Amino acid sequence: MVPASSQDFAPSPVVEGDQAGVLHRFADPGVDLVIWRRELPTGLSRWLSSMLAADLPSGRLLARRMDLFEAALELVGTKDSANRDMSRALAMDIAFLSGRFAEVLGAEAVDIRLDAVSTDSCWRFHTDFVAARLLTTYRGPGTQWVDPSDAPRAMELQRSFPGPVNEFGRHAVGLFKGSRASNSTGIVHRSPRMAGTGETRLLLCINLPSSASPELWNG
Repeated sequence: MVPASSQDFAPSPVVEGDQAGVLHRFADPGVDLVIWRRELPTGLSRWLSSMLAADLPSGRLLARRMDLFEAALELVGTKDSANRDMSRALAMDIAFLSGRFAEVLGAEAVDIRLDAVSTDSCWRFHTDFVAARLLTTYRGPGTQWVDPSDAPRAMELQRSFPGPVNEFGRHAVGLFKGSRASNSTGIVHRSPRMAGTGETRLLLCINLPSSASPELWNG
């Protein structure tokens, strides 16, 4: 019998699961990306899909862990009484994901950004200049990423890169290590192409607050 080498037991840099608890695998050595495969409640998904692009919520603020739901409500807005239940459901999901991010990273506050995107922003393959970032797409196509073995070629060729390119499933949550992580060079990824599609994407991005402006604080 040939002895197994240490490489035979090297962990995969990408871990996926169907339960929210998989996000805690982010702390495992050698793990650079954790993907939680999930679906939003049908009513919330339909409401987001039916909204006019101009009505999609967007904004950015910092929030302490104890204030996450109130901060999410501020981002989403609840002025439309006819859709108040859906607005609160979206705010609850944003607060839940922000809380999970804070728990995994041991943070007392988070930087929450909600973007309605209809352009080709962040279309280049790149790594984020952060220690960690959580991304999920509430509407439209998901974030695209490449396996670490393909990362150098994707960074070099950009739009000419022939693939393979992976894409987050509908409403999946990704927790990335960025280039400032102590034990990772980061996962190479990009935003999907949107210009000319007629679609508007709704993206949630959660970061640690170290590089955010003080005026963004909620409350």
